[in-house]
Amino acid sequence: MPLLDFFRRKPPIRDTAGLADFIDENAAFLMQKGIYEYSRARAGHYAKVLFGESGFRAAVEESRWRAYPLGLALVAEMVDTRLRPVVGVATSSAALRDIVLSVFDRYPVPAAIGPEAWAASRAELRERLDRIGLHPPKRVIDIPEPFADTYFACMPIHEKLRGSDFPTIKSYLKVTLSNIHDELTKRMDVGAVATALTRTDVPAA
Repeated sequence: MPLLDFFRRKPPIRDTAGLADFIDENAAFLMQKGIYEYSRARAGHYAKVLFGESGFRAAVEESRWRAYPLGLALVAEMVDTRLRPVVGVATSSAALRDIVLSVFDRYPVPAAIGPEAWAASRAELRERLDRIGLHPPKRVIDIPEPFADTYFACMPIHEKLRGSDFPTIKSYLKVTLSNIHDELTKRMDVGAVATALTRTDVPAA
């Protein structure tokens, strides 16, 4: 998950490789930014101490890998809102499924998760991707709604200490995903990507 490269100036998106990189980078950014910011806010003045503890760093590592497939599903559904009107539901759904699963498969099994949980995450991601085409495209701000509970549960803060923070996390997902959508709109050559999606260069899932 290349979070550290996120703020560099990005090139236009004109092919499936560029789209895959966009989905990867923004899925990582969306999930990790929320985890880090929420943890720091909850820790307050003790944030530096908390992040210095090996046990907490391990919890953060587990949290970000558990959340990453959610980020992939969220960003994929957001991308679908741009592609489906051009290429149709069948092409958009199948292509995004294959692209996103190929992105997931870029990474070896995270030590913090283990092979069984990682395989289960992939299977669940595929189910989420397959469901995208079963309903009309949503407004971007509505896409996080079914994901917010699961994402909140990923936070590396004990559930008894989370208080009534769920609405804040849900708002974060809506605002940040909307910003990612704005970036996609500026960077993606929809016509070029649509043409690329009809070719056979998308890895089969």
